[in-house]
Amino acid sequence: MTTLVGFSSKYGATEGIAERIARKLREAGQDAVARPVKSVDQVDEYDSFVFGSSAYMGSWRKDATAFVRRHQDLIKAHPVWLFSSGPLGTAGKDTQGRDLRKESEPKQFEEFGQMLQPRGMQVFFGALDPNVLSRRDKLVRRIPSGRELLPEGDFRNWAAIDEWAAEIARELSA
Repeated sequence: MTTLVGFSSKYGATEGIAERIARKLREAGQDAVARPVKSVDQVDEYDSFVFGSSAYMGSWRKDATAFVRRHQDLIKAHPVWLFSSGPLGTAGKDTQGRDLRKESEPKQFEEFGQMLQPRGMQVFFGALDPNVLSRRDKLVRRIPSGRELLPEGDFRNWAAIDEWAAEIARELSA
């Protein structure tokens, strides 16, 4: 059984999560490969799927969303999991006391949750390296609240990512 860990990543943090999930699946004895969704031509050669995208303004990236919609009939016939990355910082709650991961769920989780019936959906914190930002995002960081919105650092919780990958591996082995 081959698992595609398909991803869309703007600055590389989501790609790192996808690669880690694929590696952990392989270490658990599963055949898994991490690939950007835009490079996947033959979806039917996979037996299970983990899809992830960075989220901006409450949405997955367009290429990830379009890929899942385009291949939904094939995808939903197999085990599938979804993840998103995006919240930055070390606080688990926002200023109103709400869980940041819950508040950061992309709108596609609702749509794809109904469409695909995934076995799991997870939001992971992301990472931001200001040196790789687009010109627009560098300008956002210059406004007074910009550094609060886009704090520098790697906020990915590798232990949580590994645990989630281990859960996926157990389900695939069952």
